[in-house]
Order: sequence, then structure tokens, then C-alpha cells
Amino acid sequence: MDKSTRVRKLNGVVVTDKADKTITVVVSRVTVHPKYGKRYKVTKRYKVHDAKNEAKPEQLVEFEACRPFSKNKRWKLVKIIK
Repeated sequence: MDKSTRVRKLNGVVVTDKADKTITVVVSRVTVHPKYGKRYKVTKRYKVHDAKNEAKPEQLVEFEACRPFSKNKRWKLVKIIK
């Protein structure tokens, strides 16, 4: 039997690359308030594993879920979009 699981992928902007082999990426999304219907922006920061230290701040990157690398790092860099 072939088990194919869908890996969760996200896009975001690199905020910092000061840690070795780790980047911090911020992902923004728009949410609608359930009662009042107002739209507002929600941002979340992710620690992403960057094995080659190639991503720099303010670059748009794509990353995906993977096995835990450390306490907070559960994502790995797929590619740099721009």
C-alpha cells in the first residue's frame, strides 16, 4: 500500500538569520471576526531550519513541516521565492 501524506507548506518573509542554520519567518494572514465581521491581520513567527544559511532578511521563502530539529524548530526551508 502506498501511503501519501500531504505536507503542510507555508510562505513568509524572513525576519532574522542571526542564529546558525536557523531563520525566523513571519507569516501574515487575514482573519474575519466571527461576531462583528471586521477583517484584521494576524501574524505568526516560525523557526525554520536553513541548512546552508542561504536565506537573508526580507526575502520571501517557502517552508514545510518536518521532524523536530529542536524544541521550537519544526519546519525546514524548501526554496527562496525572491
